[in-house]
Amino acid sequence: MAEIRFAGYGGQGIIRSGIIVGKGASIYDHKFSTMNQAFGPEARGGACSSQVVLSDTKVLYPYVTVSDVLVAMSQEGYDMFEPELNDKGILLIDEDLVKTKPPRGKIKSFSIPSTRLAEELGNRVFANVVMLGFFTAATKLVSKEGMEKAVADSVPERFIKHNLKAFQKGYDYYKDKL
Repeated sequence: MAEIRFAGYGGQGIIRSGIIVGKGASIYDHKFSTMNQAFGPEARGGACSSQVVLSDTKVLYPYVTVSDVLVAMSQEGYDMFEPELNDKGILLIDEDLVKTKPPRGKIKSFSIPSTRLAEELGNRVFANVVMLGFFTAATKLVSKEGMEKAVADSVPERFIKHNLKAFQKGYDYYKDKL
């Protein structure tokens, strides 16, 4: 079982990231998953998070209690949820938006300039999908094929090609740099 938290602010695709991971795991990798979300009253700019629980068997409790993976795409999200990260967990951050404190326990920390890479692809709106590619390569919790299908199923048809390119950019960044 893996408990995953995506944290950031409204407009970054944090909720959609949780949906895509859950869809990739449950529909395409034939695992069990649940997803919950939380966000502030602001449509854009307010704090938000999504929680995903993945398992090879039925999920008995759908909420993250101690996350195994934290994906932080904002400083506020990191500050709020880093304390709940397992001492042996995985921390993934957008290195241009999050400054971490000294690592604790045996947390494995990886960073990517996901927003900057998305801007290089033409639009920062793809930052969450760049991060999903990075997440997929770093954690191996969901197959690359399952995630690509979930990304394609989760965006408007005219943006599938752009999103898959963004996903591949994040995936390759992990493979090439780390």
